Amino acid sequence: MPDLMVLAEEFGDWEGSRRRIDLLCLDRNRQLVVVELKRTEDGGHMELQALRYAAMVSTMRFEQAVDAHRKYLASRGMQADTAEGTIRTFVGIPEGPISLAGKVRIALVSANFSKEITSTVLWLNAQGLDVTCIRAVPYSFNGHILMDVQQVIPLPEAAEFQVAIREKMMEAESAESHGRDFTRYRVHTSSGQVFTDLPKRWLIFHVVKEVLAYGVTPDEIRNAVPWRSGIFLSAEGCLTGQQLMSMAPTKSPTRFFCNDDELFHVADKTYALSNQWGERTEEAVTNIMACLPVGHGIMYEALA
Repeated sequence: MPDLMVLAEEFGDWEGSRRRIDLLCLDRNRQLVVVELKRTEDGGHMELQALRYAAMVSTMRFEQAVDAHRKYLASRGMQADTAEGTIRTFVGIPEGPISLAGKVRIALVSANFSKEITSTVLWLNAQGLDVTCIRAVPYSFNGHILMDVQQVIPLPEAAEFQVAIREKMMEAESAESHGRDFTRYRVHTSSGQVFTDLPKRWLIFHVVKEVLAYGVTPDEIRNAVPWRSGIFLSAEGCLTGQQLMSMAPTKSPTRFFCNDDELFHVADKTYALSNQWGERTEEAVTNIMACLPVGHGIMYEALA
């Protein structure tokens, strides 16, 4: 597939699973691409495996992608400290923050595909996923192995049409959600740091982080936003995100800032902030900042 960069081979950097992605790639739109390879004649159940892998890497951040590529380069005896620069050059963003695209593409490569796989892939693509089937058949010729590689789904001549259909469906879904507030923000911290292009959930995360650093307690923050329950998930001790979430099995980790570097440790307790914020986010931020002393130096602004 053109315009893909290999981030890692046999990637399996996650806890609780020994499964490995054959190739983890990145395209120029900052979209991760899971490439699943099969030597069987019918592809086996590769589409189901690839879906699992796509789900598992869907939350990957740019820093994690850099770390994966660094390990990949080191394993091949190449200069590992060039990993971030190489990725930045590939996606055309030489400096500043980078966010990976939300959706993950899938590429299935096999000598052939069963009807079950092709039917499933066509259905998945109709639901808005981006799955490609590539037939790769080896041939022996004059002592050499030649590979006949052909894209079979979507057919090259129909790919543009199918993309247009998928985009039309996405536009229709977007129209249904019209009216949502997608305002972005910039936060200036008391130490002079600037965080920009922040959605609402990251706006309130950085504000809460600064307010806690000033000595404002989690209880004071809760009291500042009386209409919002469940702002924090907390437990005694200095815990990791996995440990904290294991103590609240009914809570979804996707609804909290629960990566280890996103946790707050206050008075021998560990706190994870909710990332579910709606229309009253700016009001919540204003109320929380009102807990600070005069001259605190923290500011935020909405971007046009």
